[in-house]
Amino acid sequence: MTAATDARTLVLTGAAGGIGAAVARAFARRGNRLVLSDLSAEALAPLVAELEEGGATVTAVPGDVAEPADNDRLVAAALERHGGIDDLVLAAGIYPEQLLAETSDEQWRRCLSINLDSAFYLLRAAGPHLRPGAGVVALTSIAGMRGSRAHAAYAASKGGLLSLVRSTAWELGPQVRVNAVAPGIIDTAMTAGLRSTSAEHLLRGTPLGRFGTAEEVAGVVEFLCSPAAGFITGEVVQVNGGLHMH
Repeated sequence: MTAATDARTLVLTGAAGGIGAAVARAFARRGNRLVLSDLSAEALAPLVAELEEGGATVTAVPGDVAEPADNDRLVAAALERHGGIDDLVLAAGIYPEQLLAETSDEQWRRCLSINLDSAFYLLRAAGPHLRPGAGVVALTSIAGMRGSRAHAAYAASKGGLLSLVRSTAWELGPQVRVNAVAPGIIDTAMTAGLRSTSAEHLLRGTPLGRFGTAEEVAGVVEFLCSPAAGFITGEVVQVNGGLHMH
């Protein structure tokens, strides 16, 4: 692990999800201090125990990312424990499947509030406290690039998130870099329904012939927050096995 004097502080939302947990593990292996958020303490508890057993310094801050006050609390916890933020990863999100004509006002609003509004709240709260050289990465989606049948709200939220990333890259540069990672079909609980109904079709359209892993996405997130990506900002990196080439 990295020496304590060199440790960076990561703030991560959606930490209990498949990709979020993989990101937490990747950064913990680098010796980073972790400030983790998800909807409940119960959801976070197994991951926190695992990481602490491995020697990581972990602060759990349960909360609803769709609430501005909970994002403020998350940032405040990072400042209180570690004095600032070096890396910020926005991995919280939901993936509802519903035709546009059947989507209620409440369902539309819930998807955008969790997937898009939350990023605005957290970037607004964390921006002034990001240390020079900080890396910010938001998890968007292949759907935000090309749309997706029966996922209009999700695609709209992820497309909006990508535009927010690029705008924020202008505002936080030159000291802070802001990028996005757009996964394709990743083998996590979030995509279980889609993979069970459309696996054959999706794999036919994927040159690598398989679904991705959360660890593969986490590796790209880790790279974008590292000095090796020091001249990359406002960019979206696709991790989709070739399912969508852009």
